[in-house]
Amino acid sequence: MLLAAVLVLLLIGCFIALAIVRDLQWRRTDAYRAAILYPGAPILPLIGNLCELLFKNAVQTFAYARENAARYGGSYRQCINGNIILNVTRVREAEKILSSTQQIRKSILYHFLHSLMGDGLLCSKGSKWQQRRRILTPAFHFNILPRFLTIFQEESVKLVHQLDSLADGVQEIVLQPIVTSFALHTICETAMGVKLDAYEAADEYKKRVYEVGEMLVHRTMSPWLYSDWVYRFLGYEGPLSRALKPIHHFTRSIIRQRRKEFHAHRQYVQDSEENMYFGCKDRYAMLDTLLTAEAKQQIDEEGIREEVDTFMFEGHDTTAAAIMFTLLVLANEPDVQERCYAELRNYDATLAPLTVHDYQQLPYLDRVLKESLRLYPPVAFISRATTGDLTIDEATFGHNTIAHIHIYDLHRDPVQFPDPERFDPDRFLPEHVAKRNPYAYVPFSAGPRNCIGQKFALLEIKTVLVTLLNHFQLLPVTRREDVVFAADLVLRAKTPLVVKLVRRAA
Repeated sequence: MLLAAVLVLLLIGCFIALAIVRDLQWRRTDAYRAAILYPGAPILPLIGNLCELLFKNAVQTFAYARENAARYGGSYRQCINGNIILNVTRVREAEKILSSTQQIRKSILYHFLHSLMGDGLLCSKGSKWQQRRRILTPAFHFNILPRFLTIFQEESVKLVHQLDSLADGVQEIVLQPIVTSFALHTICETAMGVKLDAYEAADEYKKRVYEVGEMLVHRTMSPWLYSDWVYRFLGYEGPLSRALKPIHHFTRSIIRQRRKEFHAHRQYVQDSEENMYFGCKDRYAMLDTLLTAEAKQQIDEEGIREEVDTFMFEGHDTTAAAIMFTLLVLANEPDVQERCYAELRNYDATLAPLTVHDYQQLPYLDRVLKESLRLYPPVAFISRATTGDLTIDEATFGHNTIAHIHIYDLHRDPVQFPDPERFDPDRFLPEHVAKRNPYAYVPFSAGPRNCIGQKFALLEIKTVLVTLLNHFQLLPVTRREDVVFAADLVLRAKTPLVVKLVRRAA
């Protein structure tokens, strides 16, 4: 018994000694020398800065990142699991990464999304990413937007009907469930070409999507769960797999149905691509682009599932966040709201539905939306893993350094945006934009891996804002300064976002 105890102690001692030697060697690397040129908490032997993340819930994790940005006054570094992490909060580093055609590889955090989205456009890299991007780019061509606009307008009108009975200026309306449901129905019809309510499995799909989102967020915030083996050993993989099963079943069933319709109309394949996209009388869906690529043997069935799941998950949550926070801002800025409404009165939507061109002729609403996206970027955080060296001034970070780009803090750089918490749409007047570094404002990322669907998203957001503003006046309940954020895959308020509505006079 004593001998066994001695052997255990010896093994522990050897392990600690080896870890210390490895730590000392690591501190002589270029990565470490680059890291210490940036501010940050002391990097402790063996554990680095891991302790800073322990025992924090989602609200505390979000606040911790904001506290660091304020404490260090610029980009800062950490060391987690033996990896140097550069936390980017200023344009000097952001431009170097986002503008590069080399630094386009996503970090390990995106590996955790693989169980839901597979190796789709969001997570893929190299030649696969380039091929998928080429396949999907035509689906978001400017000339496709009018086909999507019809769906946006129909769903916006349904939202107005849903809210009309609550628009008495008294009832408090919680935005999250209503707006998220709107966005999910809209992306389902535009991405897959089906109405979500027509399927019995729709409610189960909605429920499981939110469950999986919470599980994935928990893992990204827990570095001790980054190992697949540890994640499986601690029992997390089973519940995730069970929640994913109905999601993938639903997606695959929709793809099968759409494929049957696709092959029943061979002109989708036989006609030129120009005719496919612009000459078809039927409703167009992103899935049609993928099925065309499948017919050309450019993508297989599993690849289609990956891309549909990617756009379904990413496409509804991000636009819902943008819509909610813009409505919150408008409720809290009555002068801004009324100026938007005055701009809309030049158009009478009862005579003819607004066109894509009409939505582009609303310069003040456009500035309001941009300023809302500055303060509340739906994707508040993105992450890359460097390919080769990344040199910023005198600091050279080696291959596979993790760079977290905190868009939320980048958009609050007082050098680029004086008095950053103030809501001021005039920051986006052309003369002010021209003086600002273009990488200081990146709500849809920037560079080679910018968001492929940003025109799609902006049109959807503008459509629902115009429809709601034409029918209702928004009154504040939740104040901007009272919003409590929680770390998530998209910017999310932990506390309800609440407004009141008053019907506008006919």
